[in-house]
Amino acid sequence: MDALSQWLNCVKSTLTPQGLGMMPNTVESMAQPAGNQLNPGTVPPRSLSRFWIRGLPNRDINSYSSSTKSLSLSGSVFEQIIENDRVYANDSYFMPCDDQEQTRLAITHQCFTSILDGQLSFQNIPRSAKRILDIGTGIGDWAIAVSERFPNAEVLATDITCFQPTDVPPNLFFEIDDAQEKWTFTDSFDFIHIRGLSGAFSDWRTVYKEAYKHLQPNGILEVADFGAVRLGKALPDSYVSIYNDACITAAEQAGTTLGHDHMKKALLEAAGFSIAKTRTFDVPLGTWTPDARKKVAGKMALISTLEGLEATSLRLLTQHTGWKPTDVRDVCDKVKEELMRPDVRPSVSVQFMVARRLLM
Repeated sequence: MDALSQWLNCVKSTLTPQGLGMMPNTVESMAQPAGNQLNPGTVPPRSLSRFWIRGLPNRDINSYSSSTKSLSLSGSVFEQIIENDRVYANDSYFMPCDDQEQTRLAITHQCFTSILDGQLSFQNIPRSAKRILDIGTGIGDWAIAVSERFPNAEVLATDITCFQPTDVPPNLFFEIDDAQEKWTFTDSFDFIHIRGLSGAFSDWRTVYKEAYKHLQPNGILEVADFGAVRLGKALPDSYVSIYNDACITAAEQAGTTLGHDHMKKALLEAAGFSIAKTRTFDVPLGTWTPDARKKVAGKMALISTLEGLEATSLRLLTQHTGWKPTDVRDVCDKVKEELMRPDVRPSVSVQFMVARRLLM
């Protein structure tokens, strides 16, 4: 195992707030064993046994390993596709849903909470909130945390596949649902949360219109996402630029966009929203910043970015631009090497947008 892989595994084993300060600051710190050094490890895989399809009761899931992984619930079968050694929820969404991606999502959640100084949202959720919706919940970390902080609220969390845990608060409910289709919730929500879904939808206008229709008057929609990686020091013909340009091109050919394009004010205003506030955080990737507070978020952001390079690009580039899987992974490895250079000072922008459905 090379030094970078060892460092990545070490970071992935420290996913608690107490462990964040124990992470190695550089790859070089992994070169020589230390007596109090953490053992490399990974997050245990999430259970697939608790989720709901709208209108159906909870049942056990049967899974099978082949070119597809079939998940059955009350006679319905959902196939998870194995492609280039990664597992995907369907034949169209470009992000995987395997154990490796679940680990990245757990780290990304902690990165967001670190950016927000321990808060779960940029906009305070009203204590009076009765119904909260999390779109594209992934492994459900945000939904679990918010259901614990708001025990009197009903929290619904939706995704196109099921990899959420089973031991969750009683006021939290997971559902299999595609937010790009018509929403069929019977009751409206006080707060709707959408995070980390850049590139997920080809028609964000429809998603925002559905969110608007399903919010209470004066209800809040919060959207948050990462932008593209930037280098503080320009590198001629950098692999970061090659990677970014290739992914943007592939996403366009897939009929979607990456970055913050889905967070343009005009899109939300066209759906009827009033924009309450926006903010963009410049987050360092790594610990090169002298700002001690940003170092923690920087560690999380770096590991999330390194783990997300292949996850974001593999299906996009192989399906839409004709790259070979080996070429994609080779470029990802070279991007990792650039990002770990101590002189390039990489960073990423994290944007939050808060919109309201005004009182009628």
